[in-house]
Amino acid sequence: MSVDRFADIQVLSYSVPGFEELSLRQKQLVYYLSEAALWGRDILFDQNGSSNLPVRRLLESVYVYAAIDRTTPDFQALEVYLKRVWFSNGIHHHYSSDKFLPGFTSDYLRRCVEAVPADHLPLEGGETPDDLCRRLFPFIFVPDLLPKRVNQEDGADLVLTSAANYYFGVSQQEAETFYAAQKAAGSADEPPMYGLNSRLVKEDGIVKEQVWKIGGMYSAALEKIVYWLEKAETVAESDEQRRVIRLLVDFYRTGDLHVFDAYSIAWLKDTASKVDFVNGFIETYGDPLGLKASWESIVNFKDEAATRRTETISRHAQWFEDHSPVDSRFKKPHVKGVSAKVITAAILGGDLYPSTAIGINLPNSNWIRSVHGSKSVTIGNLTAAYNRAAKGSGFREAFIDNPDELDRIDRYADITDDLHTDLHECLGHGSGQLLPGVDPDALKAYGATIEEARADLFGLYYLPDEKLVALGLTPDGEAYKAAYYTYMMNGLMTQLVRIQPGCHIEEAHMRNRQLIARWALEQGREENIVELARRDGNTYVRIHDYPGLRKLFGRLLAEVQRIKSEGDYEAARRLVEDYGVKVDPCLHAEVLERYRALHLAPYKGFVNPRYEPVYDDGRQLVDVRLCYGEPFADQMLRYSRDYSAL
Repeated sequence: MSVDRFADIQVLSYSVPGFEELSLRQKQLVYYLSEAALWGRDILFDQNGSSNLPVRRLLESVYVYAAIDRTTPDFQALEVYLKRVWFSNGIHHHYSSDKFLPGFTSDYLRRCVEAVPADHLPLEGGETPDDLCRRLFPFIFVPDLLPKRVNQEDGADLVLTSAANYYFGVSQQEAETFYAAQKAAGSADEPPMYGLNSRLVKEDGIVKEQVWKIGGMYSAALEKIVYWLEKAETVAESDEQRRVIRLLVDFYRTGDLHVFDAYSIAWLKDTASKVDFVNGFIETYGDPLGLKASWESIVNFKDEAATRRTETISRHAQWFEDHSPVDSRFKKPHVKGVSAKVITAAILGGDLYPSTAIGINLPNSNWIRSVHGSKSVTIGNLTAAYNRAAKGSGFREAFIDNPDELDRIDRYADITDDLHTDLHECLGHGSGQLLPGVDPDALKAYGATIEEARADLFGLYYLPDEKLVALGLTPDGEAYKAAYYTYMMNGLMTQLVRIQPGCHIEEAHMRNRQLIARWALEQGREENIVELARRDGNTYVRIHDYPGLRKLFGRLLAEVQRIKSEGDYEAARRLVEDYGVKVDPCLHAEVLERYRALHLAPYKGFVNPRYEPVYDDGRQLVDVRLCYGEPFADQMLRYSRDYSAL
């Protein structure tokens, strides 16, 4: 159900089917873990930019307390801007990472600030309201001040030109030298992910880390997270799960990345617990160098019926690895510890909220994947919410003019999209191996795009395989064509609705999809495998040879795996820059115009449900009530009021 719409964003709600069937102990566990998930919100705001928290608090003060006319276009523009800040966890777009600008003037905001009682303004010691405006207004109104949260422009100093708050006073070269020295001095066999949980700064000419831990940076928020994790430990489902929680608490207390590795191994081996969670510094997409991790959390429980699909894939992981089209040197001779399940999300936090992934494969450590395996999840109730929102939108009819393709997509797309996500997360990310001595970070800024391309291509290559029909995962040999068509259409055309005119593609997943689709288009041109055709002034995808397209995906998979396994930075750079970055301006303008006519929001995210503990007269927790229907702004203001520790 849609609960709000503003700018280029639609906010949805998601249901949590099966929660009422959980035991009281499991409901308590979900509740405690959910509280831990919500206390990390301010960490992400600060990681995304040092100005984000004070800007958010200034705008919230105006929104709640200013004695102003709330019916004017200026106030409505302020409300939209604040909602964008909430949704993006900062002043840069959550997907493109471009700074978004307000639709009101600095004079208007100054008048609003003057209409707020001083004791409700986020003033720092001795500041006046005028001082506050001088300090924060440049971040809001000056376009060229910190214009990109994550800059990926080839040839630029990616650290100095990115607004993300992972580095201060250091250059890209200094950061790379610092972590190269750590790697050289550390373990070659079981290296931790150096730099994962710290801010790199230069003080008095010395480069050093400010570690995110209790007693260090973000301590106040981490103390709250640990408080709720320790309560969760008391109702854990097993000794294995208790150990997982204890190790995570130890990591937050010490900041020791070897403890984080021990936690990650224990977490991936806990496959028996029904309730599960991710909580921590996990994904590195927000760091231009791909080293430092944003804070995120998701609490979930297993969808037993839907998990049978992913368990079937997991059981045959070695077959898929053995039959992959990549060079045998880059294949795993023994696939270990691959587990996969479909989950029901119970709460989203940090970098998974409000915008979220629909699948997760962890841990990200290469040596842990190689030795111990990985755990993959597909988030079933969020996928269902997206599908409900898409039905009847007219989107497919606007971009597909072939009735046969439309019919096939209507029949098969939900099945094949879920299956592609499963193959991507469960097998794609877990496949292949680095050659001995290859640095996991050798691809630098291009590593994330290459990794996502590798996982996508693995799934695309296997979707048509007879093995999937034999395993009962696809209904017939035609179903894969629905996924092939929508993937090519998205990579070549429709994802461009998320790009502003004149801009290049920055986000790693978008670069990956265009890279694959553009490469296949170019390589298949001579054999007329796939083309972009014109009809009645509009452009459409035409796939003439589906088996031929599969062969192209296999060729590209082999090359992408070689690049990853050998750490071939220059080949990664050429592939991404040649195919994944630049946008055809004429095609882009056409896609934007066609999409605009549909009145759809290109981005979607979610509000969380609310969990309310129920106590008896003796203050014993006897139930946890699940509540829906909280408006987006109300939820954001409540989170800012009740879960703000920094």
